[in-house]
Amino acid sequence: MSEFWLISAPGDKENLQALERMNTVTSKSNLSYNTKFTIPDFKVGTLDSLVGLSDELGKLDSFAESLIKRMAQSVVEVMEDAKGKVQENLLANGVDLTSFVTHFEWDMAKYPVKQPLVGVVDTLAKQLAQIETDLKSRTAAYNTLKTNLENLEKRSMGNLFTRTLSDIVSKEDFVLDSEYLITLLVIVPKQSYTQWQKTYESLSDMVVPRSTKLIAEDNEGGLFTVTLFRKVINDFKTKAKENKFTVREFYYDEKEIKREREEMTRLLSDKKQQYQNSCVALKKGSSTFPDHKVKVTPLGNPDRPTAGLTDRERESEGEGEGPLLRWLKVNFSEAFIAWIHIKALRVFVESVLRYGLPVNFQAVLLQPHKKSSTKRLREVLNSVFRHLDQVAAASLLDASVEIPGLQLSNQDYFPYVYFHIDLSLLD
Repeated sequence: MSEFWLISAPGDKENLQALERMNTVTSKSNLSYNTKFTIPDFKVGTLDSLVGLSDELGKLDSFAESLIKRMAQSVVEVMEDAKGKVQENLLANGVDLTSFVTHFEWDMAKYPVKQPLVGVVDTLAKQLAQIETDLKSRTAAYNTLKTNLENLEKRSMGNLFTRTLSDIVSKEDFVLDSEYLITLLVIVPKQSYTQWQKTYESLSDMVVPRSTKLIAEDNEGGLFTVTLFRKVINDFKTKAKENKFTVREFYYDEKEIKREREEMTRLLSDKKQQYQNSCVALKKGSSTFPDHKVKVTPLGNPDRPTAGLTDRERESEGEGEGPLLRWLKVNFSEAFIAWIHIKALRVFVESVLRYGLPVNFQAVLLQPHKKSSTKRLREVLNSVFRHLDQVAAASLLDASVEIPGLQLSNQDYFPYVYFHIDLSLLD
């Protein structure tokens, strides 16, 4: 399980014996794996200041946990369909999260213990606040990029009635820069191809004979060109509609078409650079950008860019790590490390407030072996340490599990300092 319980008990002889008893019972019953959790001695200050720090640390703990969840989700989004490799990128100081927690050591260089506790907490708070600020700005920029790219992608999907035509048509399909003539694009149902060929010249006066050409088609119909005099455009549209031919409003603007293609190329390049790996090249199976082939077949000019190109073919291949993923990996590690330091501080502060001065307690990290054993583990701990709070313990009469030599109590009772670390929330 990727769940940990961080507890503490007074460091006197009686309670050290209780800890040994706990280790013996949990080991024999295969309830948990237990290790010492070393916390350095801090400058305590006044008890009033510790009470204030206790509240502040509680809020900071929640904030840090929320932040690392958001960062983990951002890694998932950036890596897209390579989600199976996400955990490989969620590390703390170069090791997996479980190893970091079980081998935790206080970072003396980053968080000096010689400074007052309030100074350590302030350093952690500022560090996490800065990471959150940067995360917001970076993810906002990335999401804007994704949205713009999605909008362009949507324009290249769909049928001939709705999709962009800039990647289908070419300059050679049109009569351009003519004062009198204009080329229209007409969508003709497949079953009406013959009818179109027989009738398009007579739909209106002044239609140029033999000017039609099929330039693309999809499952429903084909896109034909037809050239006529400008003065009969409205009449031709009306007659075409009566015959169930649809004139597609389109004006060939070479500069605009070039701009749109360059915009697509730029957005694809910018997005790939955020996570420079083959999986970001809008690969097959991507939930955001499917590896679609728009089934529109351009005809005629073999050099024309085709709409049938896959997204994969639109991008050049690239390897390596992009700046957004790299930033997320580095700062996820920093935020996670800060979070576990906050847990250590909470144990220290709560232990001093509960057990008093001088500072003398032992922190222990427990890793329950399986979810089904947590109730029994809780009852074992409550029974072992119930002497730490005799008043509360006296009110607990239930003992649902029998272990020789132990009288067990309610699983929701905490006579010891207790904090929870759940790494499964990052899976």
